[in-house]
Amino acid sequence: MSAIRRAVTGTWDRFAASDPGLLRLMAGLRTVGAILVTLVVLALLHTGVPLMVAGAMTAMVATFAIREKEVRGQAITLALGLPVALATMTLGALLHADVIAGDLSFLALIFGAVYSRRFGDRGTALGLIGFQVYFVSLFVRATVPALPQLALTLAVAFACSAVVRFTVVPETPQRTLARLRAAFRARLAQLVATHLALMDAEPGQLDDVLDDLRRDTARLHEAALMIQGRLEEGTPDEATAGLLQRRVADAEIAAERLGMLLLNARSAERADTLTLHLPHAALPTTTSVLETGGDVHTRLRRDLEALNLLVARRAPDDRGTALAHVRNRLLGYRDEDKLPPASPAVQDAFRGIGEAARAVLGLRLALDGPQDESDDSPATTRSREEFDAEDLAIVAGTGEDGDEPEDDRTGLERPTTRAAFQVAVGSALAIVGGEFLSSQRWYWAVLTCWVVFLNTSSTGEILVKGYRRLVGTVFGVVAGVALAGLVGNHTWTAFALVLVCIFGMFFTAPLSYALMSFFVTAMLGLLYTLLDTYSLSVLVLRIEETALGAACGIIAAMLVLPVHTDRRTDEHLDTVLVRLREVVAAAVEQLSGGPAVDLLGLARDLDTALDELRASTRPLTHPITPLRVRRQTAQYLVALLETCAYHARSLAATAELVPYSRTIAADPRLSLAGKRIARNLDLIAARVRDEPAEGEVEAGASIAAMLEASDSPALRSGTVTFRVLRHLQRLDENVVGIARPLDVPVAGRNAGPRA
Repeated sequence: MSAIRRAVTGTWDRFAASDPGLLRLMAGLRTVGAILVTLVVLALLHTGVPLMVAGAMTAMVATFAIREKEVRGQAITLALGLPVALATMTLGALLHADVIAGDLSFLALIFGAVYSRRFGDRGTALGLIGFQVYFVSLFVRATVPALPQLALTLAVAFACSAVVRFTVVPETPQRTLARLRAAFRARLAQLVATHLALMDAEPGQLDDVLDDLRRDTARLHEAALMIQGRLEEGTPDEATAGLLQRRVADAEIAAERLGMLLLNARSAERADTLTLHLPHAALPTTTSVLETGGDVHTRLRRDLEALNLLVARRAPDDRGTALAHVRNRLLGYRDEDKLPPASPAVQDAFRGIGEAARAVLGLRLALDGPQDESDDSPATTRSREEFDAEDLAIVAGTGEDGDEPEDDRTGLERPTTRAAFQVAVGSALAIVGGEFLSSQRWYWAVLTCWVVFLNTSSTGEILVKGYRRLVGTVFGVVAGVALAGLVGNHTWTAFALVLVCIFGMFFTAPLSYALMSFFVTAMLGLLYTLLDTYSLSVLVLRIEETALGAACGIIAAMLVLPVHTDRRTDEHLDTVLVRLREVVAAAVEQLSGGPAVDLLGLARDLDTALDELRASTRPLTHPITPLRVRRQTAQYLVALLETCAYHARSLAATAELVPYSRTIAADPRLSLAGKRIARNLDLIAARVRDEPAEGEVEAGASIAAMLEASDSPALRSGTVTFRVLRHLQRLDENVVGIARPLDVPVAGRNAGPRA
């Protein structure tokens, strides 16, 4: 039984890690539940199949459109959504026979739905409900005589959506945050397991293991960012939020650093952090300084297994002297006299395990509260005392955040206004073209045009999204044909398969837009079967309308207030450089004795900006792009910036402890290095903005010289001072590396990041 329980637990952990916070699972269950309850209620009311289809589609919209985090906000938006839905359904029925007035009204509704995004989550939800319910009216061919029954159907759908959302599958910020914390722990365990695989990998397997290491490190970072986005609503007070943010950041940084140290321990030459972020980058050599099967290798592997055990421990009451002994032993590696005799690189790996164990202990204290201290070793006691001091510092530093800067763009410069005009023009083209293809189902082209603009900000993103939707639609048509033949005239079988497709649609949406489009099209084949309008020609028409809608969207994006991919990418790149400068300057200032600021908050702002840059470069790095050199340059720049962000996070986490720590002291000499890095970033940002800037990017030799001062006890490997200088050195090198592909003048042209 215990083996079965462990297998089930391990499987669930892997699933929780693949779906952080179970957000996709809950979204799928909530939507399917709302549709199922709606169908049951409508069936009890002896409603006809067309109205049941309308109710199912409305319940789906009323559920997925609402994205607010607070329960109260969700309830208000849902209550406001019903009159919006009734109004648009009425409009669709009234204009059913008036083609011109109906088309003009649809375009006005589309413009308003997109423009309403400027009003936040509620405006976005109400606009989406208005558009989708009008689309439902076209799909079921709503008429004025049917309005009373349609109104009742909409009311039932919204009521069932509310019941499922607030009672059957409740979603509160606290529940979501708790699941996200469990997902972070599971992803941390996966990353440590990959560290173990890195230890055992043969030279021929190393490339695959490195890919896994990059993927798992990125997934851990993603989970940390998702937790950051839920802290404000999911914690009772600001102090608790700050404490959890600190502990999650510590664990993320320690795990990423451990991966880098293990790479160094495997390599006869020192690897660079760029190895963790640049796709297909390899170690400078595959010659291991660890003798496989040797005493040091065996001990290091055993300690990684012990670290994985500490991470995977699930409950606060899962204790025992064995776990306490393992924890104490790993924390002992923070003391120099506990390190095994080995090369400096291997000793650094043991230090990394000790720091990771400390981070896991801090995460346990933050998530599970106080623990039994009876079996603590002196090293564990010291770690707990450090956490107590940090907790006091976090509580004392709360309430100092400033307000978020507001978007000061107006008129056509505002993204929502620009997108509203683009979608309206594209939809007008889709209506005209769609009428030529089919006077009955032209709205499929409009829907595709609308969808390809969702969550996109440049012409390149729209092009890639339109391509993916077309691919998913083609394969979905094949599935729709097969499913329609399978269900025949079995109504409830068709509805059951519709629910399966809807769940698949919402579960896969964040992972693959093509896969989501596949489930949408397969579902439509079933809906047409339910409405007795199914035929192969209808599904082929679906492909044609999809291609037309995607083309109209791309044309509108290129001709109407276009935002080219290069321009959008440059805007995000400039934002990342500014955020990076802010973090580095503030961290170095605090390390030099300056005032305390919210450095981890600044670091998370940098991470958010970097995610936006990564998204904007996807059209440039997509496999179908013909510009291979440009693709490699974009990947290289993003990898360098990810490396810089890692070092900036590490500096920020260290600098935050300076005002309160007894072991970390400020050093004014660091300010010179910080000013040089900040100046280099200013020069690069000016070039990105096409602003005049005089001077050259300079790499300083002073940091490297200080690192070589091995006779100084404060600069020996493993000390905080050595780590700070190493991060500054890497930042210095990688900032110079960023300058080169951007054609920013570099003094000496022989300095750059180590590869």
